[in-house]
Amino acid sequence: MSADPVLLLAHWLGAHALGVFLTLLCALLLLVTLAAWAWQGPLLRHRQAAWSPPAVLLLSVAAGLVVVLTAAAGFAEIAEQLGPGGRMSLADEALSASIGAHLGGGTRRAFALLTQLGDVRVLAALGVVVALWLGWRGQRTLALGWVLALAGNALLNPLLKRIFERVRPLHEPGAASELGWSFPSGHTSGATVAYGMLAYIALRTLPAAWHLPALLGATTLAFTVGSSRVFLQVHFVSDVVAGFASGTAWLVVCILSLLLSGHYRFRPTR
Repeated sequence: MSADPVLLLAHWLGAHALGVFLTLLCALLLLVTLAAWAWQGPLLRHRQAAWSPPAVLLLSVAAGLVVVLTAAAGFAEIAEQLGPGGRMSLADEALSASIGAHLGGGTRRAFALLTQLGDVRVLAALGVVVALWLGWRGQRTLALGWVLALAGNALLNPLLKRIFERVRPLHEPGAASELGWSFPSGHTSGATVAYGMLAYIALRTLPAAWHLPALLGATTLAFTVGSSRVFLQVHFVSDVVAGFASGTAWLVVCILSLLLSGHYRFRPTR
């Protein structure tokens, strides 16, 4: 009987994990750059126009609905495949084992450092600093939205973990060691929300020249933190995918809430 192609692919991805990570990161950054260009282009071509509040409302609700529905569908599909002996579960285990067999010690130590950018203590300290800075600038609504985004994800992720109760992959203590349930990844969702909100704050408070670097930086940080959890074998790939899904959904909800609160009305860049 021939080997399962899904398991063969998982073994191949594990053997070439670093190259796959860098390729995906570059592709993601290119997509973000193109999306930012497409978003800014119409605004630059219509300098005298301003988007009306109804248009902002409709666009925001539509974008939020698409993201939330996509995340929910992803969770449902993942959950169906995560049972013992399920195809996704077997692929997860094969990929994790392959990474452990092929990953060099230097690469593992590098990701052990990078993964700390998603630690609760780091994100909490970042939350305090940014909230104080926004308060000092008089951006109280934005400061409240920032705090609620971080606090909400800190409550949402443990709740999801308790619902699914998935055991972590087997890993040797050393570069990283984690306890508790695995699905979805808290580091991944936390980094997605924190650095995504930080990029949103940059768009609202910094000159236009900083907007694209902020978006690219946030994308790089969130994707790297999520990927580090797989490289360190403290999470399966599906845990990280679910973390990105839940974190992105909550991020959209928070930004949408700020928009609907009247915090910001889209106007052309000058």
